[in-house]
Amino acid sequence: MFTHSEENYLKAIYHLSQQQEGGVSTNSIADKMETKASSVTDMIKKLAEKQLVDYVKYQGVTLTKKGEKVAIKIVRKHRLWEVFLVEKLNFTWDEVHDVAEQLEHIKSEKLTAELDAFLEYPTEDPHGDPIPDKDGLIKKSKRVTLSEIEVDERCFCVGVHDSSSDFLQYLDNHNIRLGKKMKVISKEAFDGTMVVRLKKKELPLSSRITNNLYVKKI
Repeated sequence: MFTHSEENYLKAIYHLSQQQEGGVSTNSIADKMETKASSVTDMIKKLAEKQLVDYVKYQGVTLTKKGEKVAIKIVRKHRLWEVFLVEKLNFTWDEVHDVAEQLEHIKSEKLTAELDAFLEYPTEDPHGDPIPDKDGLIKKSKRVTLSEIEVDERCFCVGVHDSSSDFLQYLDNHNIRLGKKMKVISKEAFDGTMVVRLKKKELPLSSRITNNLYVKKI
């Protein structure tokens, strides 16, 4: 059994490790957890004692197989709860994260399995992120950022990199949701600003937005 804090650290290290190669720095973990580097160091020692992480000075932190297994279970529960909250309780995709953060710490494996079955075994959460299956396997999605789409190409929204409430609310305000189709009308070479067409409406999008929006080509 692990504390909520330990599980949160394992999940944070897992997410950070998916964004880079090699070990994760304590400063990166501190930024992710919004805490001091000294607090991270103390927690890393505790996790290392439980054989959940390996730490090598100047090379960073990596999850052991045991630690990765725990982290993936937490990610699986979090994303399943997000699906449940959106599909069954009418939460919006910018509301679910904080509630799922609380629900992900429920220990019952039977509850997780029944939730998965009740939701008919979803493979992606409301933000388009893959949901690990019961064996911890993750199906990789062939997606790119909107910034990689060329002029006159069509695509549809499949997820977001930035899942902050502000960003998700921005997308909602402009009617950009999962499955939303769009066509790239123009693309500025100078700063990456794009204009996309959503049905009959044309919308300018900054590179900050297009780099954080995942799409698939049509």
